[in-house]
Amino acid sequence: MVDLTTEYLGLKLKNPIVPSASPLSRNLSDAQALEEAGASALVMYSLFEEKISQEDEHLARFFYQQSIGHGEAESFHPVPDDYRSYEDEYLEQLHQLKNNLQIPVIASLNGITSGGWVEYGKALQQAGADALELNVYLLAVSSDEQSQQVEDRYVDILQNLRSHVSIPITMKLSSQFSALIPFTQRLQQAGANGIAIFNRFYQPDINLDSLHVEPKLELSTSQESLLRIRWAAILSDQLDCSLAITGGLHTYEDVLKALLAGADVTHMCSALLKNGASHISETLHQLQHWLEEKEYDSVQQIKGSISRQHAIDPESYERANYISVLDSYSHPDGVLR
Repeated sequence: MVDLTTEYLGLKLKNPIVPSASPLSRNLSDAQALEEAGASALVMYSLFEEKISQEDEHLARFFYQQSIGHGEAESFHPVPDDYRSYEDEYLEQLHQLKNNLQIPVIASLNGITSGGWVEYGKALQQAGADALELNVYLLAVSSDEQSQQVEDRYVDILQNLRSHVSIPITMKLSSQFSALIPFTQRLQQAGANGIAIFNRFYQPDINLDSLHVEPKLELSTSQESLLRIRWAAILSDQLDCSLAITGGLHTYEDVLKALLAGADVTHMCSALLKNGASHISETLHQLQHWLEEKEYDSVQQIKGSISRQHAIDPESYERANYISVLDSYSHPDGVLR
């Protein structure tokens, strides 16, 4: 029997498939189905500081400011006794998952203020999270903000939170940094136990009829995994912390490529939303079969074996292969050349 175990953020996992942040963690029965199908850990849906702030503003308006113009109502604030805030619901869900699942539960946090990252990070640790995934979304839209400042903000968030929590922290990054190697090394030195590549930032669309900007959600495809696999192969030998690939992992082939490139775990989301929890068990079965057929003894044995450092042709991961890729394209029959 092939040993599928791997280690991520200091956690010993039974295999490298970890469902990423998605609506599937909002429901206990869905989470249990993922565990039964073979998930080795679970990343919860994100806790958004913005939603907490919006909720606080609504409370202030409808409960605490109702006395404006009516002095006799100054001390009357009828907040329902059974009122549960968005934060309360998240922490209760985390607690419920921890009490009912045997696998590690990783909480996801998306903050907007320095104090918020710390306050809610501490609350998630106290509620029992085995680790934290920092879902940092900082879009530089000002001409006054330089790239170094953007990187510094990530490092500051991490360092500040690291000084207040003891559980492992992984940084979920976008692919839009110009120098990923030194940046991820800075994050590791600042206290990151892991790096997850890459966040899928959803892009707004333009409605040509209404001329309005509209949100649009598109599930990933396997094609998206290639960028992540390439960077895993480049980063894996440059870092001492854990490395996760997230985005575009749908098949056992995607998972294998990620492991060969050097990833410790592979995060799945869109594939599970499309196919259900059973997709994990099917993927694990196919993964096991491939490893046995190739006479590998463990996942550990293949991990990073085709990273940039160990690849037969390291230049395939670099610009030197750019022209070769372009020259390899062949036109379909019947297309004018």
